[in-house]
Amino acid sequence: MAVEFSNAAVKKTFTAGGDLSSAQYKFVKIDNADGDVVVCSATTDRPIGVLQNDPAEGEAAEVTIVGGTKLVAGGSASAGQPLFTSASATGATAAIGGAASTMYIAGAFIEDAAAGEIVTVVVNCANSARGV
Repeated sequence: MAVEFSNAAVKKTFTAGGDLSSAQYKFVKIDNADGDVVVCSATTDRPIGVLQNDPAEGEAAEVTIVGGTKLVAGGSASAGQPLFTSASATGATAAIGGAASTMYIAGAFIEDAAAGEIVTVVVNCANSARGV
């Protein structure tokens, strides 16, 4: 069962830059035009964190930037694998040095995952780097 833990979590409230009502527990990024958050839409997006609620456009969007959180898995993964965003803002894996060289490592899976499942991950989007 997926859990959140926040002993040292970093969370921030942003404004939803679009309808995020179906994006709870998915990766979001900052829209550089206005500083609002929107759903990640490419594997090369740099996520700012994981959305914790389901706001409509203009509402408060609660985002976990660093810490343990729930996340929708985009495919199968094993505990300990590096965590990336998929083009649909879900958690994904990638081979370091291959496709990951254009993607940002956003944390790690801390339990096994299957596609569409909500799982526990640890994110560090404040210090994400390319998966070279």
